Amino acid sequence: MNIEEQVRQIKQSFRQMMDGSVAQSMRDKGVDYHLNWGATLPRLREKADEIGKDYHLAIALWKENVRECKILATMIMPPDEVLPEVVDIWMEQTSTIEIAEQAAFNLYQYLPYAADKAFQWLASSEDLPQICGYHVLSRLFMRMMEPNERGINEFIDQALVALQSPNVSLRKAALQAVIHFSGLGLVYERMAQSALRRSGLDIL
Repeated sequence: MNIEEQVRQIKQSFRQMMDGSVAQSMRDKGVDYHLNWGATLPRLREKADEIGKDYHLAIALWKENVRECKILATMIMPPDEVLPEVVDIWMEQTSTIEIAEQAAFNLYQYLPYAADKAFQWLASSEDLPQICGYHVLSRLFMRMMEPNERGINEFIDQALVALQSPNVSLRKAALQAVIHFSGLGLVYERMAQSALRRSGLDIL
């Protein structure tokens, strides 16, 4: 079966997963996809497990302007095969917080160059890449991956700015990352608390 046929069959399968209340809830929150079946994440995960990892199919699914196709693409893309240039394109084409979060959770945290990408996104002038970057770092910190000294300083500096952003989702993502950074050990916890206090942010 060729890729186009696979994509067509996958899109047809979303009809069985359709959940109008989920789709309506997203529209009510201002999340607007060209097409949104409202499929739940566990159903999409089942579909991803059924398909297995598939680079070319992931590329084809991402090109579809359909919520479920994009999420499924992040679930089936092999993290050790995807090039940084492709990840950059996907980040540029990410238009919702949900897709940014799903990509970070399903794929970006497992990239061999995950930390490099995360720090690159933290330095972005746009909110969505920053949100994605903080989610990736949160996951790396949860897996007890410690940044080097330069990474520590960069993370704390960027997080202090993000914690004062008017964007609630960005503030929440940065706060989660700071909490998980503190979970790396007492030294990290003290560094975070000290930096927050200096900025007048007593939130830990």
